[in-house]
Amino acid sequence: MFRRNATTAKRSLPRRVLRWIALAIGAWFVLGIIAVAIMRFVHPLTSAFMIERWFSALASGPRDFSLHYRWTPWDRVSPQLPIALVAAEDQKFPYHHGFDLDAIQDAIEDAEGGDRLRGASTISQQVAKNLFLWNGRSFFRKGLEAYFTVLIEAMWPKRRILEVYLNIAEFGDGIYGAAAASERFFHKTPAELGTRESALLAAALPNPRRYRVDRNSAFMQERAAWIQRQAAQLGGPAYLPR
Repeated sequence: MFRRNATTAKRSLPRRVLRWIALAIGAWFVLGIIAVAIMRFVHPLTSAFMIERWFSALASGPRDFSLHYRWTPWDRVSPQLPIALVAAEDQKFPYHHGFDLDAIQDAIEDAEGGDRLRGASTISQQVAKNLFLWNGRSFFRKGLEAYFTVLIEAMWPKRRILEVYLNIAEFGDGIYGAAAASERFFHKTPAELGTRESALLAAALPNPRRYRVDRNSAFMQERAAWIQRQAAQLGGPAYLPR
């Protein structure tokens, strides 16, 4: 009798483990839905990328590093900045549902032709990644990014997605969001940004530690000019969803 009970217990252990794993995965997905639903209305106090950046700086030892972030509502940001970001990062933003399939296909074809695999992330994907996940290129992380992207596109209007993006994007080393960036680089409020300044901020993405807004490099000037032309061709701020 004892041997039979012990054998039954051994057989049931893997089932219990699998059940707990399934419950944990289910709970994680439910929590993800709740978090995205809440942030439709509640402004994020920080982001996963900011937390990761802070811990990375802490782990690297003594260093003069500080993190700057302050939320700014949509109506207190110059309309030139959102259109500059869209022109630079995701020109199909008003029309896609989270994924730019044409850009993904082009990136795959370029990689098959021998070029380095380049990113094809939309603004919605970048919000999902920056807000909820960590930096990396694993298929597991990309799968989670796709999951959160679908949730964000389903629950948030386009303007909310863009509002969150311009607030949590990194525009300089430890400088997150339009408020911190405009004050640091131009000594202005976000509402006072002009077309050129907005284009320069957008030009720093997606690698603001390499492409510095505060360095008057030829590359940054040329890219900012290109962004200005693209924004004008799109129709300016009127191109964005209301």
